[in-house]
Amino acid sequence: MRFAICNEIFRDWKLEDVFAYAAKIGYNAVEIAPFTLANAVTEIPASERRKICDLAARHGITIAGIHWVLVKPEGLHMNQPDAAIRARTAKYFCDLVDFCADIGGSRMIVGSPKQRSLMPGVSPEQGRAWALETFCGAVARAAARNVVICFEPLSPAETNFINTAQEARGFVDEMPSPNFQIILDVKAMCSEAKPIPQIIQESWPHFAHFHANDKNLKGPGFGEVDFKPIAAALKQVGYQGYVSVEVFNFDEGPEVIASRSLEYLRASFA
Repeated sequence: MRFAICNEIFRDWKLEDVFAYAAKIGYNAVEIAPFTLANAVTEIPASERRKICDLAARHGITIAGIHWVLVKPEGLHMNQPDAAIRARTAKYFCDLVDFCADIGGSRMIVGSPKQRSLMPGVSPEQGRAWALETFCGAVARAAARNVVICFEPLSPAETNFINTAQEARGFVDEMPSPNFQIILDVKAMCSEAKPIPQIIQESWPHFAHFHANDKNLKGPGFGEVDFKPIAAALKQVGYQGYVSVEVFNFDEGPEVIASRSLEYLRASFA
């Protein structure tokens, strides 16, 4: 299994230092949150994108993709009643696809709970229709740029729009494309009634990325979630993508989070 880690864990580190440290302790890839680099990806010129590719290659690191894609710039929303806001979001999704491809990434993770929650008076059906319309151009761009957009089911505590893997599969199935799939996230799956291995089995082959974390918002191995059954289920279905460490509580510091998470994942997948 190939392991990746998300760069925001390293807070104010230079990207080159993140690549160097990740490679040193044995990660295969780094996943990048665009907001750590600029207010908007449109502000990152082609020369800087090439530099990111070169730095990763120099350290033997692959760019797994991008995530936390709508944190910045402000004012974007995929199913907002205001058509102008949806149009700006649709265009920015295309910009994100291009950025992901330009830096060598193949997965664009869309969680963005605040930028997708249904506004008062908007029905789930209308929200889905508007969101699909917002994704339409980006999915076509993703097909052209060899990027897979992965929509992420998130817990009801985070958003009121698409909370289970089953709902997410139904959502992306409304726009059938190998470049529009889902991602599974351990923290999010902990909010479902089904056991995580069952969710993995039912969701295959419709997920193209996997986030490893614990329901306590820390890294894998830092809480109660047992990853051995999770690893067994991923192996059973034949998943060959990245298992990417994404955490939300940085108390232990980047070095401890990165090293202990990787050590635990290796033991779980052994």
